[in-house]
Amino acid sequence: MAKALVLVLCALLAYMLGSIDFGVVVSRGLYHEDIRKKGSGNAGTTNILRTYGKKAATLTLAGDLGKGVVAVLLADVLFGLVQPGGGMYGGYVAAFAAVCGHLWPLWFGFKGGKGVAVAAGAILATQPPVLLALAVVFFALAFSTRIVSLSSIVVAVLYPVFTALWSLHCGYNVWFTTGCAAVMAALVIWMHRANIKRLLNGTEYKFGEKKK
Repeated sequence: MAKALVLVLCALLAYMLGSIDFGVVVSRGLYHEDIRKKGSGNAGTTNILRTYGKKAATLTLAGDLGKGVVAVLLADVLFGLVQPGGGMYGGYVAAFAAVCGHLWPLWFGFKGGKGVAVAAGAILATQPPVLLALAVVFFALAFSTRIVSLSSIVVAVLYPVFTALWSLHCGYNVWFTTGCAAVMAALVIWMHRANIKRLLNGTEYKFGEKKK
């Protein structure tokens, strides 16, 4: 019973942390505008970069990555108190909850970003080697295709695969870790459904091209 309650607490705290949407915070704080009413309407780093530039994008990325890291580490500590050595399980639950908070932020009308940066922060806190492998794939695709959405979708697909391999290597519960990774990946891919349609139609935005 205590473990279940602590897991619920970890999920709630992570969701509330995830709900601090730094794209909205930065756009309102620095420019007195809501990024969700600009460009693509998304509150993520890419739309911030296109709209306001590198400084705002860097702040947004750092904040969204950071909240993923903090959510996981906090849950790791809390769940580790009731199950010594098992903090990882609380961390994975928190990772999922933080992504949900980013997608549907409590503080900002349940309209947030697409979850890539906060998921990356959560992966950094749970599986640094997996994040490194995913980052290599992401940047290789991003530089070769100049399509950020395609890079995000591909790494989301690969995330459960790399998680399974890493879990087998480390002796973790592969079903639990891979299941959590698969759900997080599915959420990120679902949030990119409009991008997928444009990719299939050949109309997706390439970074650096002029807006039509």
